[in-house]
Amino acid sequence: MSATPPGAPVDSEELLARVIALRDEVERSELPLDLPSTRQAKENRAALLGQLDDYVIPRLSSIDAPLLAVVGGSTGAGKSTLVNSVLGRKVSEAGVLRPTTTSPVLIHHPDDVRWFRDGRVLPSLSRVTGESAEPQPGTVRLAASEALQPGLAMLDAPDIDSVVSANRGLATQLLAAADLWLFVTTAARYADAVPWRLLKQASDRGTAVAIILDRVDPDAMDDVRSDLVEMLREQGLETSPVFTVPETTLDERGLIPEGDISRLRSWLTALAGDQRARGIVIQQTLSGALRSLDERTDELVAAATTQQAMVKELEKVAYDAYDTAEDQVRDGISDGQLLRGEVLARWQEFVGTGEFFKRVEEGVSRLRDRVTNAIKGAPPPSKPLDEALHDGVAALVIAEGDAAAATTARRWRSTEAGPELLEEHPELTRSSEALRETVERTVRDWQGDVLDIVRAEGGNRRTNARIAAYGVNGIGLFLMLVSFAHTGGVLVAPEVAIAGGTTALAQKVLEAIFGDQAVREMAAKARSLLLERVTDLYDEERRRYESVLGTVQVSEGQVRRLTQAAEAVQAARSTR
Repeated sequence: MSATPPGAPVDSEELLARVIALRDEVERSELPLDLPSTRQAKENRAALLGQLDDYVIPRLSSIDAPLLAVVGGSTGAGKSTLVNSVLGRKVSEAGVLRPTTTSPVLIHHPDDVRWFRDGRVLPSLSRVTGESAEPQPGTVRLAASEALQPGLAMLDAPDIDSVVSANRGLATQLLAAADLWLFVTTAARYADAVPWRLLKQASDRGTAVAIILDRVDPDAMDDVRSDLVEMLREQGLETSPVFTVPETTLDERGLIPEGDISRLRSWLTALAGDQRARGIVIQQTLSGALRSLDERTDELVAAATTQQAMVKELEKVAYDAYDTAEDQVRDGISDGQLLRGEVLARWQEFVGTGEFFKRVEEGVSRLRDRVTNAIKGAPPPSKPLDEALHDGVAALVIAEGDAAAATTARRWRSTEAGPELLEEHPELTRSSEALRETVERTVRDWQGDVLDIVRAEGGNRRTNARIAAYGVNGIGLFLMLVSFAHTGGVLVAPEVAIAGGTTALAQKVLEAIFGDQAVREMAAKARSLLLERVTDLYDEERRRYESVLGTVQVSEGQVRRLTQAAEAVQAARSTR
């Protein structure tokens, strides 16, 4: 690299490398949620990336490149006339310098063209040369002029308050690429909010600024200038030079008279010819831009952390809702509520009339034969009971699943991020379309589990003979009934009363076959297997929310790498 100009910051290859690494991390960083609380940070991320690309990295890479002065200001401030007047001629007879153009003009000395014809600065804009071609959006026009001294280039930017949003965005981008802002305003508009918002940014970031107060009534010159200087002082820009240009009649070439523009032109000429002065300006702006990286990166990290917390909050809502659903199913299958209604009616059909209970009470030792005789003569309607049990369990699982989906949607709507996600994914406001079918299959599979438990317990001939008297399906139904009203070995008394003692009867039958300890273990295992299947089913329902949240998740790695890259730049700056 070329020698560093006097007063300019040390050209550190390590600093450049770390800034490039930070730039890459900024580009990789994402704020996928459109949150009001992080919307500004998302916009600032784009601005940060733009300034790194358009100014910081190009300037660190070529510290001795010409100083770039960007001329910016409000609509009607007379920027183009000022630029033409400083140059002593119109840059283009075709009127390239238009206040509404999206194709800015970069004027440079012919000897400095090498610094600007590639993508060193403003890499996102294509280069166009020649005064006759029609300006095109997304381009920067290079115009060589010997009226400028080598070492200084001027870039005429669109209006900062243009009615065209693309022009406003381009103007802000160009100002961020400047070593020096030549900020043009008028006596009528110098107190407008838009210019001062940008000037405040310049002050915060240490950007070198010169103010040109244009079109001022000569009689009001002193008062207007004094008021402007006081406003600059309040914004921390008291060292910025202020040039005043009176309201005047343009000459025959459409230029400001020499006497009114000579002070500004002389200052720019002196700046161009003084390598040390240029270095001081560049150092001020570059150092300010580098310092601002700390705060701007911290803002991005904070926004990413906020979005992480939002996603975790939404994820927790879904977990809590389905955990509650699982708890409700657990309570529902053990508190006897499934023994009411249709299940009770089908059970009574299954065991017959009161004669069945009478015979059971005569002695458990003769229970098998007496139950067989009681229901002989008509096939036991086990299928209806089986279906009633199936429907009862399925209805409970579906109802709690639907409640979990509704709860999740309701609580998401009360968060900052949830409404947008629900609007994009309305299917998350309800259970999946496959839930009912999945539940039906799950309950059928669980009923098969219960029959497997019965078969596994019938491990000896005596037990098998007892089971054969009722059939595996019949014993399985007894076990399901006991499982739904049996907690820790104790029957749920209210449900025993509701069922007219039928649950106690089912338990007596099972105890006569397997023994009381085995019945408790079998009932516990049956409930456990059902809950395992319900847990898996609800996990699948909840994963719909996790899948959507996964698309807007900010990784811990992103936050860590961004923080480390910023710290590395800070460390490199401190050792320069």
